[in-house]
Amino acid sequence: MLTIRMQRGGRVHMPIYTIVSTDSRNPRDGKFLERLGQYNPHIEGSELIDIKADRITALIKSGATLSDTVRTLLKKNNIQVG
Repeated sequence: MLTIRMQRGGRVHMPIYTIVSTDSRNPRDGKFLERLGQYNPHIEGSELIDIKADRITALIKSGATLSDTVRTLLKKNNIQVG
């Protein structure tokens, strides 16, 4: 099943998360199909960077599911999907 979730990157104590579409059976930092944006928890205000909202909407319509964290971040930043 295709899922949209976060992949951890960055360095120790300074994570940067990439929002990716991947198979739900792959490990968190494993291979992915497409990069859909980034989340930096250290920036106040606009935490999401380069979000492809139209592509996320298309993936949801084709059957992809959002992780709880990604759904919360999109809602918090007023990004309408699905």
